[in-house]
Amino acid sequence: MQGPFSIVALPATCGELVQGTLDGAPRLVSCPIDWYAVATVRLRTGAEWDVPADAPKAVAALQAGLALRGREQVGGRLVIRSRIPRGRGYGSSTADVGATLYALGLALREPMTLAEAARLAVRVEPSDSTILPGLALFDHRGGDIHETWAPAPRMAVIVIDPGGQVDTIAYNRVDRREALLQLAPQHQEAFALLRQGLERGELASIGAAATLSSQAHQAILDNPLLERVQGLARAVHALGVCRAHSGTILGLLVDDAGSDVRSVAQFVARRLGSQVAVISHSLVDGGPRILSCEG
Repeated sequence: MQGPFSIVALPATCGELVQGTLDGAPRLVSCPIDWYAVATVRLRTGAEWDVPADAPKAVAALQAGLALRGREQVGGRLVIRSRIPRGRGYGSSTADVGATLYALGLALREPMTLAEAARLAVRVEPSDSTILPGLALFDHRGGDIHETWAPAPRMAVIVIDPGGQVDTIAYNRVDRREALLQLAPQHQEAFALLRQGLERGELASIGAAATLSSQAHQAILDNPLLERVQGLARAVHALGVCRAHSGTILGLLVDDAGSDVRSVAQFVARRLGSQVAVISHSLVDGGPRILSCEG
């Protein structure tokens, strides 16, 4: 017998606006874009679940959510619809996991709080702040600290995707405390610039924060395209450059009120050649989008 169901979407990212340490602890502010994973959770009689074989992290989140609510004997079906590439820094896992957790809570008629969703998500793996509304500062490893700093300002993100993959599980196993300690002053400056930019509506400060964070992270994970993309950013008068701190993609942050974003993207694509995909997106708020909830 079919039961209640809900459908929830969560955005992908173009990496992070800033990532590093703040006050000695890991923090990030993701760069959410208008590309979404959609989770459908439908409950039914019995304790069996029909789940997607290619989304093990979403399945782990589903099981954690059922345990949190004491509903392990509830069965149903989980469907994930997403074309977000994996392993490049698009936040695909967080999009799957977050959409699943929020959809499960709604289907159970016990909605997940932001704090619950954040804590469960990081149990699966270090997660993006897209699980939270707006642009949020997030403890992506512990899940306990989160602050929504501001709604996303109007801004285009021209995603530069060279392909390839970073194994995020292996990446997150490496102890980088010494390197992070040396980079702490740059991280502090980047977070301060970002917060200032968001609070005052200064897009240039947001771009400068992202560029500083991107450059500092070369000491931890080198992106061979970064220097070239920074040159392109100067050529097209972009606000700055963001990157995936555990992936391969980069992004040009562009004031779409004062720039011809399509022309900028075409210029960048011509300069980088056919081996690199260049796709225009918009900066959006993080957090769940409830598409349907019935039963």
